Amino acid sequence: MAPHKAVDMTTLVLPLALLAILLYALSGGWQLLVLMRQIPSIERPPLVQAAIGVAIVLHAVVLYLLLNATGELRLGALEFTSLICWCMGLIVKAFSRYSAMRALTGILFPLSALSLVALIGLPKQPAGLPLSAGELAHVITSVLAYALLGLAALQALLLAIQGRALKMRRLRGIVEALPALTRMERVLFDLITMGMILLTLSIVSGLLFVFHVRDLYLSAKALLALMTWLIFGTLLWGHRYRGWRGRRAVRWTLGGSVLLLLTYYGSHLLLSAPATAV
Repeated sequence: MAPHKAVDMTTLVLPLALLAILLYALSGGWQLLVLMRQIPSIERPPLVQAAIGVAIVLHAVVLYLLLNATGELRLGALEFTSLICWCMGLIVKAFSRYSAMRALTGILFPLSALSLVALIGLPKQPAGLPLSAGELAHVITSVLAYALLGLAALQALLLAIQGRALKMRRLRGIVEALPALTRMERVLFDLITMGMILLTLSIVSGLLFVFHVRDLYLSAKALLALMTWLIFGTLLWGHRYRGWRGRRAVRWTLGGSVLLLLTYYGSHLLLSAPATAV
């Protein structure tokens, strides 16, 4: 019976994932055309909005089926990545009335599609992990922190492109499609602030329920998480009290984001330990 159930699940997951990939690609492509000024920068047509909503719902169903395939949480690197992309998409969809958030989908949705391609196409299948309530809280806060700070990284990339275009006096193209620089920066720091709150909760819950000093893998992740917290915390302090913005804010954001990636993926690959979310 077990093999039969696995086949049934795969048969259901594959078409749902492929449809979500197609809708993500089409929605992201539409936004890229807007950013390149190939089509007018107007409100999304109802068809595009529907495609985004359906893609996010299908992505959620695929994740649910794969994460609970054995009745216990399966959260390897591929599942963790796709879960983060789904959370990022959900956040952007929830705040899509803001043009600065809509612009992120030109980068985010292609990444979401790639995460699904990897999820269904690459070998994974880690053993299911029974989680306590504290560990589950750690996983949830970690995923949300990664999602918010990931969106901040994408926002920083758009800010870098926008700032460079303005510096070179290229006032057409992406500069026309994006909101004013000050609004883009405000969204960046809002994302970092919310991400820092979740990252703080993630670190605290990890120290209480997950990390163990004698476990080299988890200790390395805890250290990198604390370093990431310090980088983003310093950036918020500098913005509030020293007026940091522009290229300095972009560099600090991207630097913190790289360290955040190393917190999970770097320690996971280097130490070859069983994958659990940070």
